[in-house]
Amino acid sequence: MKAVLQRVCRASVTVSGQVVGQIDRGLLVLLGVEKDDTLSDAQQLADRSVQLRIFDDADGKMNLALADVGGAMLVVSQFTLLGDCRKGRRPSFIEAAPPQLAEQLYEAFVAAVGAQGIAIATGKFRADMQVELVNDGPVTLLLDSRKRF
Repeated sequence: MKAVLQRVCRASVTVSGQVVGQIDRGLLVLLGVEKDDTLSDAQQLADRSVQLRIFDDADGKMNLALADVGGAMLVVSQFTLLGDCRKGRRPSFIEAAPPQLAEQLYEAFVAAVGAQGIAIATGKFRADMQVELVNDGPVTLLLDSRKRF
């Protein structure tokens, strides 16, 4: 499971002209599920995302986690994170999970974040989405459940 975390002032996702998810201060998470991922990957990645100390404290140092700042999380499924561009000019998505498994683990990630008391919003799985954000910092991090924390 791979995730791109972006610290944001605000973010939203729109489907067919309607906003389906939005947050103010917090994290926008683009989430890609691999074919060999498990519920354990979803739980560990959710825990890590929530607990990362990437928000500024009173001294301007990244020392606070999402809950410490009362932040929210917007989670958007993004299988293209798994695109392999090493051969040819067209990405291969052979490592991406099939849609049924991907949706199950995406929902497990969302539930694991919500269980920690974080306000959460989502995009719409398998939809054509437009994502808008104001990146704060900018702070953008990559997480991979295969690279254990």
